[in-house]
Amino acid sequence: MTLGTLDWQPALAHLDLLAPSTAAALRSWAEHDDEAASAVLVTEIDPDLADTAALTAAYALPPAASANCVLVAGRREGDERVAAAVVRATTRADVNNAVKRLLDVRKASFLPMDRATSEAAMEYGGITPIGLPAAYRVLVDTRVTVPHPEAGELVVIGSGLRRSKLALPGPLLARLPGAEVVTDLAF
Repeated sequence: MTLGTLDWQPALAHLDLLAPSTAAALRSWAEHDDEAASAVLVTEIDPDLADTAALTAAYALPPAASANCVLVAGRREGDERVAAAVVRATTRADVNNAVKRLLDVRKASFLPMDRATSEAAMEYGGITPIGLPAAYRVLVDTRVTVPHPEAGELVVIGSGLRRSKLALPGPLLARLPGAEVVTDLAF
């Protein structure tokens, strides 16, 4: 499979390139969804190029092919609510309106880096919606789930590690167990 200048391989055959929680979640998902078993791909990258701008420039990827996963939290009546917002890299998660409304909180904020990496058991710059704690909601912007004119159907996301990336069809990401597809999650 060709996307940019990277060598993409079936992720289930290269679980060493995924964070342990991501690998476990992918194996579980693949048991119930044949497309998850065959269409989720992985590639190794230079970990210094894991951030979207550096990644797209270094590996000739259209910026719209990448999707970012940000962790957001808010409180309501002493109850903390955490969600992952997955949006195309060419957009920004609407944390102050859409995410806040979906979490039903007064204020939503990005999780601090040390807490996000610790709770997700993933590396900063590699956080992915696949394998997050079960208590986290996974909100996926509709634009991630449909083909993009410049990027096609595949979406590049984190693997849980900085040294690799996953690619999968957007419609498949919409079927990730627990995922909620949201219109206008990003702007």
